[in-house]
Amino acid sequence: MPKKAKKTVNVTHQSNSLPETPSDTSIYLDKNGNIVLKISAKPGAKSNGITGINEEGIGVQINAPPVDGEANTELVKFLSSVLGVRKSDLSLEKGSKSRQKTVILERGSNTIDTVKDKLKTVIDQK
Repeated sequence: MPKKAKKTVNVTHQSNSLPETPSDTSIYLDKNGNIVLKISAKPGAKSNGITGINEEGIGVQINAPPVDGEANTELVKFLSSVLGVRKSDLSLEKGSKSRQKTVILERGSNTIDTVKDKLKTVIDQK
């Protein structure tokens, strides 16, 4: 059976559209208006905490081993308590078996600024 030729599609972005994955931030809005958190997880830590926020992601240390999804479950639980949202408002979008994860927060009443402020509060408590 002959192979079909691939179609090339040129896509132009308008200046008011949101990029799918901005390279300049670890917290941004997706096309549905949900807040996306790029997480750099550190499982097996002594305690849960936020270690920093930079372009690579939000550093989160988790007091659970990376076995059978325990660290992922604890990550969602910890983030929900820090952000003051229900666990069901958060979903692990990418990276279930990686340290680099993408977590989606249903926007609700939160804004990017409120999320950053809540995360920074945890960093400042150290």
